[in-house]
Amino acid sequence: MNASQSKRVTAFAPASVANVGCGFDVLGFAIDGPGDEVTASFTDQPGIRIASVQGDGGKLPLDAESNTAGRSVMSLMQELDRAPGAGIQLDIIKKMPLGSGLGSSAASSVAAAVAVNRLLGKPFTREQLLPFVVEGELAASGTMHADNVSASLLGGFILVRSNQPLDVIPLNTPDSLFCTVIHPQIEIATKKTRLILRKEVPLSKAVSQWGNVGALVAGLFLNDHDLIGRAMEDRIIEPTRSFLIPGYEKMKQAALEAGALGFSISGAGPSVFTLGSSRETAIEVGDAAGQVLERLNLDYDIIVSEVNRRGAYILEDEEVGTEAGDAESSAL
Repeated sequence: MNASQSKRVTAFAPASVANVGCGFDVLGFAIDGPGDEVTASFTDQPGIRIASVQGDGGKLPLDAESNTAGRSVMSLMQELDRAPGAGIQLDIIKKMPLGSGLGSSAASSVAAAVAVNRLLGKPFTREQLLPFVVEGELAASGTMHADNVSASLLGGFILVRSNQPLDVIPLNTPDSLFCTVIHPQIEIATKKTRLILRKEVPLSKAVSQWGNVGALVAGLFLNDHDLIGRAMEDRIIEPTRSFLIPGYEKMKQAALEAGALGFSISGAGPSVFTLGSSRETAIEVGDAAGQVLERLNLDYDIIVSEVNRRGAYILEDEEVGTEAGDAESSAL
């Protein structure tokens, strides 16, 4: 370990909303509040070792290759084409529910890569970490998709133009745009929801979807909230997945009547989300959708957040003693 390296680093990666209605596997944005913490430290034991996972109910594997955090770090080390002088230990704290549709696996992958990158003296820029965190997602979903990990790492809205080769484009994040996430306390596995998707799409629906994706991107850059709302229509994925979420159509109707710009499934669900033009509207929308779940006797959580522009960051670095929130903590 050289003098520029840290001894122990903790990083945080935020939850994210993928697809954003019409943009299946190509659009996403980060939110404030929930996320994952990963602490990386050197150990005498060679290789990548996951020492502990808290907050997962014992469901996640400790085997590095099978765990999203371990997989992303293994990919990072392979790119460096060297092993560290000592092994690397990862300790994971899950601060968001599994199978929520909020990018839980992505947050672990991102936080681990960010922590290890700082531990090793920052050999990679933030953008250069993208291929490693995408590799980590493979351990959870079995497919390569960069929407959640890109949003969690970079913050703001992102567009994935291509997964192979990886090409991620940061988009404009309008001011005064708020997100409401309603999370029914049930679990839906991403792998299973992908199995029910149709392999072929009618041309008319594909054309409509392309138009909505383009309009949503335009709405973001034009700061046009009404256009953003109109563009969130999803004619391909929502009809297939929405029946898995109790009360979906009634929640959507209640949210739109309460002033939401648009309403859709967050990732694979069961979380749903809306976008709104003010915090007050976002709160009212959450209350309206929550009442639907209450009538179904379902427990739920509500998150009201501005779009998180910051993305992943360092919480603590033992070598330099940084603390969350100061200038140094924003650098990777």
